[in-house]
Amino acid sequence: MKRVILFLASMAAAITLMSEASALPLFARQTGMECAACHFQHFPMLTAFGRAFKAGAFTMIGAQGKVEGEGLSLPTNLNMAILTTAGYSKNNSDAVAGLAAAGLAPGSGAKTTGNGVFYVPGTNGEFSLFVGGRTSENTGALAELGMLNDAGTGAGLASAKLPMLWEVAADTRAGLVPYTTNGQGASYGFETLNTGANAVHTMMFIGGDFNGSVAPVLSAQQYIGTATPATGAAFVVNSSKGFINLTKFNQVGPADLGGTGASLSSTYLRVAGTFDVAGWDAGVGFQNWRGSSTSLTFADTGPVVGTIATVTVTPTATLVDTKAWAIDGQMQGEVNKMPVGFYVTYARAPSTTVGGNGNAYNGGAQTKSAFNIAAELGVIPQKATIGFGIRRGKSGDNLGSGVAGANDSDNAWLLEASYKIAQNVMLNLTHTSQSGDYWSAANTAATGSTQTIINLATIF
Repeated sequence: MKRVILFLASMAAAITLMSEASALPLFARQTGMECAACHFQHFPMLTAFGRAFKAGAFTMIGAQGKVEGEGLSLPTNLNMAILTTAGYSKNNSDAVAGLAAAGLAPGSGAKTTGNGVFYVPGTNGEFSLFVGGRTSENTGALAELGMLNDAGTGAGLASAKLPMLWEVAADTRAGLVPYTTNGQGASYGFETLNTGANAVHTMMFIGGDFNGSVAPVLSAQQYIGTATPATGAAFVVNSSKGFINLTKFNQVGPADLGGTGASLSSTYLRVAGTFDVAGWDAGVGFQNWRGSSTSLTFADTGPVVGTIATVTVTPTATLVDTKAWAIDGQMQGEVNKMPVGFYVTYARAPSTTVGGNGNAYNGGAQTKSAFNIAAELGVIPQKATIGFGIRRGKSGDNLGSGVAGANDSDNAWLLEASYKIAQNVMLNLTHTSQSGDYWSAANTAATGSTQTIINLATIF
């Protein structure tokens, strides 16, 4: 049963992660600027200019015309973009166990990620529609609609935000960002560093990550699992020197809520500074999650494989703690005219299983933590990169070693290479390998401790 649960959890995490992106040609259409103006090396990473655009509530407009009047300032076109991914992914999970978890018998002809699987847009691969941009001089919007929502029941809203940020002083904007997301967590309201403080803003675009191993090597925040459903409101103050984000949120997203609403009982605080160090774009920050909020889980009554029947999905509401903290930093610049970025993160999530509600970011009995380093070099500037990531982690549990009271080590490394066929078309090769006490034979068989991905992302 443990293996089945772990397999299903990894597949759900992969689908969630694949449905997130921030490099959007809808903004290129609005501003009349190329993708490279906002993105460092490649999407989704941001440059200082990209941070400024985001901090301006997506309102900057360039070559595109405007419809203006008293209290009205809209682009002449409703701007949209489509993201697709296709590729091949293989890990070392047990193929027979994977079939059993899916309710299929060996010899059925079906393949699992342990065999190696191909994916295309709309079938295990991404196919998402993004809509957004300027809504007035000081407000904007961004929404993502996926082919499948998190409940797997059809097309649905994956995330949406409405940034409202007014200029309150020279080089300073402040305001409110209401938002909801199925899988980007409390930080979705406002984030601009490339450290993985938010699930989107990591060193590389993630596609085909069926065992959920890529982002947790690049970012400690992603290792402890802060990319959750969330609905909330972010109070933001931002300047070129950094930003403060104070968010009230609940641990549910649009796929969970329906029309029920959310009580914003948890708190997220983000403080980040950005500055120039001898021509290098640098940033450091701190994150803190605290409080408790509602979390919804869903169980279905069928159908049995091989039959045609109605599926009844029943939600169960539980109160969970939302407790963790993280520190991070980045340096982006050039070495011998080649762009290079360095990203360092550390995160901890305490256990609240004893005498508490259980922590949304750590289901174990011990503290979950990780220290991560990632770097990427542009071997052909604005065209090709190579990169690596390293994680030294503690899982917070003893599922691998089986030793009572143990905190299993959970380490990993990653190698990647990317090539931009065009500014909005990128080919990635990624390999991850995980090791440590956590990776027993059973856990490796369930989710796979290694993974190789060839991914083609196109956004237009």
